[in-house]
Amino acid sequence: MTFVNPQFFWFMVIPLVIFTYLILTHRDNFLQIFDEEVLKRLSVGDDSLPLVWRNLLLILSIFFMIVAMGRPVIDHGDRVVQLEGLSAVVALDISGSMRSEDIYPNRLEFAKTKIITLFNEMRSDEIAVVGFAHSAFAIAPFSSDKETLKQMVKGVSDEYINMASTDFRALANFSAQLLKNRDTKILILFSDGGDRKDIAEFSKIIKEEKISLYVVLVGTKEGAPVLDAKGKPINYKGKIAITQRNDALGDVAIQSNGAFVIADTGEEGIKKLVEIIRANHKNKEQGEIIIHDREEYFYYPLALAVLFLLLGFSSLPRKKWLF
Repeated sequence: MTFVNPQFFWFMVIPLVIFTYLILTHRDNFLQIFDEEVLKRLSVGDDSLPLVWRNLLLILSIFFMIVAMGRPVIDHGDRVVQLEGLSAVVALDISGSMRSEDIYPNRLEFAKTKIITLFNEMRSDEIAVVGFAHSAFAIAPFSSDKETLKQMVKGVSDEYINMASTDFRALANFSAQLLKNRDTKILILFSDGGDRKDIAEFSKIIKEEKISLYVVLVGTKEGAPVLDAKGKPINYKGKIAITQRNDALGDVAIQSNGAFVIADTGEEGIKKLVEIIRANHKNKEQGEIIIHDREEYFYYPLALAVLFLLLGFSSLPRKKWLF
């Protein structure tokens, strides 16, 4: 057994030993460490425990506190831990059509809940989050910390929505840049679709960059009005603009050896998509870390310290003999 903080242990223990010796051998000539009147007030009721025993108990309590703060451990040495997992870019559509309310509460919020589900299913994987409309930008860099990623995604509000047309080419180029040095190039796209011409160009870039595309489609085929920032339907050429889900992105995913699902209220679709991703891509080693493996035992002396402290300040009942 060793101590993590041995210098602290010896720095505190040696003066304590000397101090204890002086108290026990020069009790009449040395100022008592614990005043009898103070102990009398701290104790409850009448007792028969002499002051010298109280001093010893409290000194023992201090000793075990020092041992606990020295952090006794059993050291098992260094251990190499391999970090394995997939690397993927998650892209969230923030174009104007994502305000539509054909799914509750709207397409954007619904897509965010699906992304959270994806994070729960890909706990060991390294993921970056991207937002895109007329341009693409990073919401979160590559990270395995899913709780932080969740907070970043939850922070994407209605204010992020851009009414400009969706530029899938910008997303493809930005994703290719992020995945440039990755062994696996995976793009998981959450969108309601887009213009067929833009999707065709998007497909071309995806193939050239050898990116595997997985798509989660949100919205309905019936569609819903496009809403402005105030929640009012937008008029286009005297008519209310209607946006419908475009499944053409699903075809692009299939052509890139990926897959797609249509998001529903359950979690099975996302779980199935993750199963397909894992089946298509073997986990690639992300690196290794060296950890110092040791068992902590500070809680044992700490428990003893608390026990002796309680005994030192407790009141012991007197024995009453009946004759």
